[in-house]
Amino acid sequence: MIRSLLTGMAFILAIGTNAQAFADNDQESVKAAEQLSSILRSYETYQARFIQIVVDSSGGRVQETRGNLKAKRPGLFYWETGAPLSQFIVSDGEKVEVYDPDLEQVTIHTLDDRIQTTPALLLSGEVGNLNESYRVSGRSIGEDTREFTLEPRSADSLFTSLRLSFYDGELQEMRMEDSLSQMSILSFDEIRLNEDIERSAFRLEYPEEVDVIRDGV
Repeated sequence: MIRSLLTGMAFILAIGTNAQAFADNDQESVKAAEQLSSILRSYETYQARFIQIVVDSSGGRVQETRGNLKAKRPGLFYWETGAPLSQFIVSDGEKVEVYDPDLEQVTIHTLDDRIQTTPALLLSGEVGNLNESYRVSGRSIGEDTREFTLEPRSADSLFTSLRLSFYDGELQEMRMEDSLSQMSILSFDEIRLNEDIERSAFRLEYPEEVDVIRDGV
């Protein structure tokens, strides 16, 4: 994403940077990660409606979908989008099932490390070690709004940056950018925190005649 000239300049400047600056940056990341973890750990359950908008690198809108999600710790997740791109994604903490009605296909994945870093699974997975996986920064906007930006430490990630926006402690928005500078914006409403959700809500039902593909299961 950074042009070669800027990369070279940054490298030259970095030669004169002392170790304390790196230590300070890492401490800031640790502190921000702990603050974000504290907020997310307070979510035993999270339910919301959402609108997802995808824009390309020039800012043009390429996709818009609406749906519902439910998350419950530890490891339970339900995601549903409506037509024209209907899809269901459900996690039981050990595997993830993806059902595409239009394709009459279900794909089952093991819940490996890469899938667990999917942004929405931050609402149901382990969040105590965020600083190990991400460089985290945070800022306050007024008294009630707090933003956190996560940049993966691993090159093998589904995104290059992720911004979470909270208002009065509630997650209101996620903005995820990928390596092609495509932005996916998730805006939540009708948010319900820490209401009881039956485990049966995280069970995916689909017709027996659909094709089932098992990926690593």
